[in-house]
Amino acid sequence: MAGSGHGHGGDHGHGITYNGFTMHPPNKWHARTGKFMCAVMWFWILYRAKEDGPALLGLRHPWESHGHGHSHEHAHEEEH
Repeated sequence: MAGSGHGHGGDHGHGITYNGFTMHPPNKWHARTGKFMCAVMWFWILYRAKEDGPALLGLRHPWESHGHGHSHEHAHEEEH
């Protein structure tokens, strides 16, 4: 039965065999999808670092982030 081609990958004669395990090269769509997902991941990490980096590093308080300030509280105090 071994080598008869009835397994999931079949025996195509290419790939790298190590300790009886043959690794075949990935399909093109697997490689492209992986590169795309890697790019999305790094975009997200760099975007979040740009937005929240100073608060994460302790250079700014988290409640001072994103420009929300204390303007709402001052407006509320003026009404009373």
